[in-house]
Amino acid sequence: MARPEEEIWIWWMGTAGSSLQGVTVQVLSTVPVMFSYWAKPQDTLDLAQLLNNDLAATVKKHPKRFVGLGTLPLQAPELAVREMQRCVSELGFPGVQIGSHVNEWDLNAPELHDVYAAAEKLNCCLFVHPWDMQIDGRMSKYWFPWLIGMPTETTMAICSMIMGGIFEKFPKLKVCFAHGGGAFPYTVGRISHGFNVRPDLCAMDNKVDPRKYLGSFYTDSLVHDRGALRLLTSVVGEDKVILGTDYPFPLGELEPGKLIDSMDDFDYKLKDKLKAGNALEFLGLSRKQFE
Repeated sequence: MARPEEEIWIWWMGTAGSSLQGVTVQVLSTVPVMFSYWAKPQDTLDLAQLLNNDLAATVKKHPKRFVGLGTLPLQAPELAVREMQRCVSELGFPGVQIGSHVNEWDLNAPELHDVYAAAEKLNCCLFVHPWDMQIDGRMSKYWFPWLIGMPTETTMAICSMIMGGIFEKFPKLKVCFAHGGGAFPYTVGRISHGFNVRPDLCAMDNKVDPRKYLGSFYTDSLVHDRGALRLLTSVVGEDKVILGTDYPFPLGELEPGKLIDSMDDFDYKLKDKLKAGNALEFLGLSRKQFE
């Protein structure tokens, strides 16, 4: 019987790894459970370097097939900045993946400002993925941590960066949030309204209405529903939604791009943006690199 990691690899090679699925270029990143922000900083750095080096080797073998996003020891911002610099300058990654929070820090934490400043300077994009959801108590049944907890984490990450003034302090920062931005696109009206009626609670660190940041960040397209995708592109922007797959896990899209292709009211130009153009823009890459 195959070990779990072998089963995942077998599935990967038979589905996501196959060009028969219509995917010609894939952006690869480590599974979020490997962020290891809870560990000793040096141990997390060692693990991050191991993962990043392995990913870079894969990209080097197949440069027209894969793009890599690194991982960082974010609980130690100084080490994280150094590893980000290595990821961009030595390994050739266009960006890194980070978690929706870092232990007790939300993504507006002052401790992370140096990381964002470095990302701006290096033109290093950030892909935010939910992780470390509550798994006990009322969340212990029905797969709630993944079905409810993950979208909640993503929503909190977006609101933390907006209300914490991160996009004001770092206007050139390129950020993409996983899973269609969680509940944010659907609840932005409520969030904006609350911001305006209770500025004493919501506008402590940033006086700008959250709605004004629509179009300032990206989300992926992984929402599994035509109505949700239509809303997402309308709210976040047709230029700001990127094909997401979540391979090789059960909550992923088993046929990448199928939902986008099913949208009869989306023309070819929009579908091409969602499946390729927006991702290339976010990553700072060109189609010619993969021809």
